[in-house]
Amino acid sequence: MAQLVWDETGKRLYETGVDHGVLYIPDGTGAYTTGVAWNGLTTVTESPSGADSNPSYADNIKYLDLRSAEQFGATVEAFTYPDEFAEFDGLAIPSVGVTIGQQSRKVFGLSFRTKVGNDLEGDDFGYKLHLMYGCQAAPSEKAYASINDSPAAITFSWTVTTSPVPVTGLRPTSLITVDSTKVDSAALTSLETALYGGAAAEPMLPLPDEVIAMFPNVGGGATGASAGTPGSWTPGGSNPPASVSALQGASPSIVASPTTAWTTGQYVQTGTAGAPGQAHWSGSAWVAGPA
Repeated sequence: MAQLVWDETGKRLYETGVDHGVLYIPDGTGAYTTGVAWNGLTTVTESPSGADSNPSYADNIKYLDLRSAEQFGATVEAFTYPDEFAEFDGLAIPSVGVTIGQQSRKVFGLSFRTKVGNDLEGDDFGYKLHLMYGCQAAPSEKAYASINDSPAAITFSWTVTTSPVPVTGLRPTSLITVDSTKVDSAALTSLETALYGGAAAEPMLPLPDEVIAMFPNVGGGATGASAGTPGSWTPGGSNPPASVSALQGASPSIVASPTTAWTTGQYVQTGTAGAPGQAHWSGSAWVAGPA
């Protein structure tokens, strides 16, 4: 059995920072077709809630444990906000420079980026994109204070609730997170072009199904395996079977390449570390260990 190792070089990961905030405005169909840069973003606190335990008892034992629906919310803090956010903050603008409060609050989308660092590359190791859907901002106080000998800029804050949007084959969600250190770089570029716009594209927030379609087999298991020392799983970036037994029992079966018996020493590594997680194709079945 392989022994666990802690704090290996390059694996001391951490997350920090927040930038690249974008406000997305939905059209009449619910698609987030317009994006506006949000300058001065200082903090986004993700606040999932719900999923509370609701145990039931029978036969003098804890019979089952049901969970309440999970909710997602957030707190957004910033030094400023885009003019376009007014309609989502309960403000109406009857004429330029004039705002009227206590109006209806509309639904919006939001994206922002956080950095992923490690012990070798620091904050430049990678980043995560956070995509939020079905957001609504609740009223919050704004504290205006006299300028003094310790001046500080006002920080605006909003409590955000969300309504999940559909995801094919999964439960509805209000949040998608994409890790640049794990996804295909070309697919990531396509997503960022959609989020931030480009020479021939306006910024927009793709819906969850559209995001998933950009990343082949995202969150799915491997459908094939190529011989090597070690071999590789296909498509690229897919998740290997958890163990040799999972590989052998996969349905549909994972296709070997080549389909003839692999040569001496060739194998693939499943999700189980070390020799216990290695397997090869015999020409008719998956067998534990290298060929």
